[in-house]
Amino acid sequence: MEQKVTVSDAELEILEILWSADRPLNAGEIRGVLNQSRDWERTTILTFINRLVKKGVISQEKREVYYYTPCIRREEYIRGETKSFLEKFFKGKSSSLAAALVNSEALTKDDIAKLRDYFNQHI
Repeated sequence: MEQKVTVSDAELEILEILWSADRPLNAGEIRGVLNQSRDWERTTILTFINRLVKKGVISQEKREVYYYTPCIRREEYIRGETKSFLEKFFKGKSSSLAAALVNSEALTKDDIAKLRDYFNQHI
């Protein structure tokens, strides 16, 4: 059985940067993007990067400096997190999730119409 790797919110921010870049980035480039919204020290960013490498979520390649690449596609990660969320809170029943969204008023009528159209086109 495959063990689920847990990624913190901070680590996910770094993953999002790597997914968006669509090319390997070094720590300085990652920090440059992060500093647009965060004020993290270089050592903090390196700590998160090293954790991701140890978890096997990103790989590193030594050039003049280390460059980092995601080992999982964003879509695969989202699929795994969605499945985990569904199992944890709704015992794997997507209909229960949909009902919770409707009952919490998180879905507008427009959202529901778009979902209906999506399901009709893909089923």
